[in-house]
Amino acid sequence: MDKLQSIVQKQQQTLQSTGDFLALTRANEWSIAGSFSFQVQHQTNKSITKVTVLDTGLIVFEPTELKKSNKDIVLSSAVHGNETAPIEICAELIQKLILGELTCSERVLFIFGNPASINISERFIEENMNRLFSGGHSKDQGNGEGLINKERHRALLLENTVRDFFEQGQALNLENERERCHYDLHTAIRGSKNDKFAVYPFRHGKPWKKSQLQFMHACGVNTILLSHSPTTTFSYFSSNEFNADAFTVELGKVMPFGENDMAKFSKVKDTLTRLISGQDLCLKNYDENDFSIYEIYQTINRQGENFSLNFSDDVENFTDFPKGTVLALDDDKEIKTDVEGEAIIFPNANVAVGQRALLTVIPTTIE
Repeated sequence: MDKLQSIVQKQQQTLQSTGDFLALTRANEWSIAGSFSFQVQHQTNKSITKVTVLDTGLIVFEPTELKKSNKDIVLSSAVHGNETAPIEICAELIQKLILGELTCSERVLFIFGNPASINISERFIEENMNRLFSGGHSKDQGNGEGLINKERHRALLLENTVRDFFEQGQALNLENERERCHYDLHTAIRGSKNDKFAVYPFRHGKPWKKSQLQFMHACGVNTILLSHSPTTTFSYFSSNEFNADAFTVELGKVMPFGENDMAKFSKVKDTLTRLISGQDLCLKNYDENDFSIYEIYQTINRQGENFSLNFSDDVENFTDFPKGTVLALDDDKEIKTDVEGEAIIFPNANVAVGQRALLTVIPTTIE
């Protein structure tokens, strides 16, 4: 056995005994020695799951009885490395699957997006990865053409991994039509008046699915932001390229590892567990009164070298302002609210020139 095979074998043995895929990922920031697979038997019902480690941060679970499966599920976290609550949620689900404590009834791809940024507790190393999908990794974004840093290479790998995962599901040619979904889990830089919220990617004229809003509600997410234009986010990539039901899900505020109140995420953990294991999701009938629904009104990109927000750092997401309020100064230009009650979301003055510094939103409804 050569040295490379020995490393892979040791990694597999450690993972099978501990179930700690996050540790394996963090120890191998950009790649692992080689891919590997093994099988897991559930502790009680004796079902068999195939586990495949594709690369660092990329792991697939597949039930051996695929005829009973009709969903291809992508659960991603750590596209921003300091957003720890989703990482901890996914690490726990992965561990339970590997140790045979959780039944796998659907095909599931877990992604830890940016392991190197996890290790330094920052959003990214060189470039915001959630602006690098749908080809954004290869476009001129102020730094020249092509794949110029490791995060762009990583974004391309994640795109190809999701593509292969969905296409392999389609190629199974099972009797049941495959359902595709991708929930990209995040936490926000600042607090929010609505603690948990989800961005529903632009659907190019296709209707918003109330069944998906019911799923979000079961996860404890009742604030929905409807996007009305293409973006370079991970969730839009899966929605647009593969017609997956996809959301960017914001689960509260950024906190360091070990400081998250995991009780706040009980609904999302329970619902994702039910989704993976094929249990009844117990969705409540759709009621518009259960939701606060917004649509994007202004997208404010930083254009000048001197850009600043005209409100303090402790102003929460979804705080609204009177018409005519100056929200930001971009060199000599004042950026104001246009309508009464326009609210802010995702404010961040420390972005590169040309990138989004702020969104404003207004209440809306869906048909």
